[in-house]
Amino acid sequence: MIKTLQNTLKQDKERFTVPRSVQDIIPIRRIWPDGVFQFGSKYSKTLRFSDINYAIASKEDKTAMFLSYSELLNALDTGSTTKITINNKRLDRRNFEQEILIPPKGDDLDGGRKEYNAMLLDKVTDSSNSVVQERYITLSVHKKNVEEARAFFDRTVHDASSRLNHMDSHCEEMDAADRLHILHDFYRVGEESEFRFDLRENMKNGRSFKDAICPDSMEFKKDHFIMGGKYGRVLFLKEYASYIKDSMINELTSLNRSLMLSIDIIPVPTDEAVREMQNRLLGVETNVTNWQRRQNANNNFSAVVPYDLEQQRKETREMLDDLTTRDQRMMFAVVTLVHLADSKEELDSDTETLQSIARKHLCQLTTLNWQQADGLVTALPLGLRRIDALRTLTTEALAVLMPFKAQEIWDRGGVYYGQNAISKNLIVADRSFSTATHSFWASPAPVNPSAPRRRWCHWRCPRRTISSSSIRNRSTAPSSKDWAARSSTSPPHLPTISTPWIWSRAMGTERTPWC
Repeated sequence: MIKTLQNTLKQDKERFTVPRSVQDIIPIRRIWPDGVFQFGSKYSKTLRFSDINYAIASKEDKTAMFLSYSELLNALDTGSTTKITINNKRLDRRNFEQEILIPPKGDDLDGGRKEYNAMLLDKVTDSSNSVVQERYITLSVHKKNVEEARAFFDRTVHDASSRLNHMDSHCEEMDAADRLHILHDFYRVGEESEFRFDLRENMKNGRSFKDAICPDSMEFKKDHFIMGGKYGRVLFLKEYASYIKDSMINELTSLNRSLMLSIDIIPVPTDEAVREMQNRLLGVETNVTNWQRRQNANNNFSAVVPYDLEQQRKETREMLDDLTTRDQRMMFAVVTLVHLADSKEELDSDTETLQSIARKHLCQLTTLNWQQADGLVTALPLGLRRIDALRTLTTEALAVLMPFKAQEIWDRGGVYYGQNAISKNLIVADRSFSTATHSFWASPAPVNPSAPRRRWCHWRCPRRTISSSSIRNRSTAPSSKDWAARSSTSPPHLPTISTPWIWSRAMGTERTPWC
């Protein structure tokens, strides 16, 4: 066995204790405000990173993203373990109403606001867009104390963040409240808006942080568990195909249920990996030589090497070539998935759907029998791994398990623009956050009822403000001679921004003023 893997398994070995309460099922022993969690001698820290537009990218862009993600995997520290988690969680309806819906103002436009809000609420109640995805990277390492762990995290977190930013993925560190909020939303589905946690207040009153996140009850069966009023099941990827498409992880996480999919990664130093593959190749060559010697002893000098021995020699040489000449690294990985449902029948149906998706990619997704508790801890973004169904992969083989899909646009206080064609989620954007805020402004109705009602349409352009009445009948962009005619209903002043022309159909003169 490889020395790195042997040491990792020895360090991760824990003594089993029978839990006497629901709080004892949560393996966290100590937390710090900066987001460092302790499990025995192991410390972990979690980063949240945003999605990128991988599914809709061109072939050249996909290749560039794939290589960038491979560089991220190659940069993982060999003295630690890494967990990449995709979290499907229900949309918080109360938070959605506070951020997106337009509050009434007691005027004549409340009817339009009510209709707009009803349309948005109808959109989010649909099962196709009531689930949002979040992605995390959890780094864990065995250290003597928290100071050494913090020094390690400062180095590795900066490296991971810079590589993710190079892929146009925004990355941020999560503090203790953020990490506990993730666990609270999973353990207490439907109570997402009720999370309240103040570490200083809990320390002052002597309360445990586990009381704020633990479920009401937990019951583990042979092939599933019951958590509060929800049913759950943990699956793991048992058999891998020779060639896996990069869309398999996205298809597994496209199920509109509360689930978490985690990929645990144990990197191996290159020198140990090369030495191990050389020993493997030497063993295969020895078997081939012994087989040929036996055939020669029987006067069979034209015998052909059996297919299985020839295949072993070919695959071993290819992997050794990947490690030595193609800058690949050997890694051990295990894929686990936990999903929740409202009933046992719905849980069985969802499990069959997930297994059929894996079978479509020639893989086998199997239920963990009598290991649901260990599988649940492994699937959550804690930094622990209690399932030893490890698979040896190279960097490229592991990068095929691509966690990216399509970038979501969800700005706080933004405006609804439609639905994402890939994820079916709502597109809510605030253009004031963009670099080029192309838009047009409309002035309110004039104070004098006898004055003509004029709608002012403004293009953001270099040192020019254009009236919609001067371009209504044009089919080309306005020229430099088109200046806005100042009147009693002059448009508001806009800052001078050097942006390209934006051509739009001018609005009518008798429409209702904007809300």
